[in-house]
Amino acid sequence: MKQKIKIAYCLPSLYIAGGMERVLTIKANYFADVLGYDVYIILTDEKGKKPYYHLSSKITIINLDIDFNELWNKPLYKKMYIYLKKQQKYKVKLRNCLMEIKPDITVSMLRREINFISQIKDGSIKIGEIHVNRENFREISEKKETSIHKLLSNLWMKQLIKKLKRLDKFVVLTHEDAEKWNELTNTIVIPNPLPFFPDKQSSTEHKKVIAVGRYTWQKGFDLLIDCWHLVHKKHPDWTLHIYGEGERDKLQAQIDKLELNNSCILEHAVPDIINKYIDNSIFVLSSRYEGFGMVIIEAMSCGVPPVSFTCPSGPRDIIKHGEDGLLVKNGDVELLANSIIYLIEHNDIRKNMGEKARMNVERYKIDQIAQEWNNLFLSLIAKKGK
Repeated sequence: MKQKIKIAYCLPSLYIAGGMERVLTIKANYFADVLGYDVYIILTDEKGKKPYYHLSSKITIINLDIDFNELWNKPLYKKMYIYLKKQQKYKVKLRNCLMEIKPDITVSMLRREINFISQIKDGSIKIGEIHVNRENFREISEKKETSIHKLLSNLWMKQLIKKLKRLDKFVVLTHEDAEKWNELTNTIVIPNPLPFFPDKQSSTEHKKVIAVGRYTWQKGFDLLIDCWHLVHKKHPDWTLHIYGEGERDKLQAQIDKLELNNSCILEHAVPDIINKYIDNSIFVLSSRYEGFGMVIIEAMSCGVPPVSFTCPSGPRDIIKHGEDGLLVKNGDVELLANSIIYLIEHNDIRKNMGEKARMNVERYKIDQIAQEWNNLFLSLIAKKGK
């Protein structure tokens, strides 16, 4: 008889429209609906708020109601005391929860529970899952690190490494990033799954270029706008559409200054992003860093060839340069512009790359990615002798 796996995921919340939350939802739904897992998602914050992404009715959500978000409204001198109290409360509640559920597998999304998850003796296999590359794991802004900040970050990383060594497995998204966790011997690479694979695809004949992401420093849209200024000079009949939400004013001021209002448009995020991809002929990723780069595989699944910086981490794993897209030295605005211009001026190459992109990206379909996870779980369970 086929073994039914019971799995518990630990993370702060599901109400945010974030990448980690989206990917977890895709996987959890597949595990519950297709593979027949018993899936539990254990949350700490925002009790009562509905998940942003649709969750299968077969999945059990447990909210421990720790409310770490309360820390944001407290003065600095109170934060540490409150954090330590909440962390201890979380440790006790999570331990009791896991002892009651008795999962085969417990997965930490590398949030606060990573500090103690391996100490909980509930009998479950402990896995860590990271959705950001190592270099930028704690980076939250464009501010340059001070020497003190770097020292504290290094100390924090050393402590994290000790915690990760105690895990049964540590899952990263790319081979590029896996190489950077060289202190560990328990890493494995499993990429993110595609959220969709549409029946339709781009004709690559529209004079439109698309970029997708939050309007933040990380996504490098300031670099992309400078790049587009160069593209526009040579091909004023083409337009760039950037879909996202966030810090618009600074980017719009840059567009205004460069007089690109009619060819570079900041769009709002849309639920039908598939149709937007299909309506465009080139996709651009200008990020300073990524955890994986879901938008790249999304665009490729729609037959749109990508042009991307070789930022850490993701693009090098996903794109086969010259076959299904173009890779550009990280941060090189002029080279990014020249690569876009190259695809604009070579219709057949653009179309062929789009076709190849759609074929090559099939390896990220949820059926295949879920099977990689299932194989990992089964191998760990067999090793443990359950």
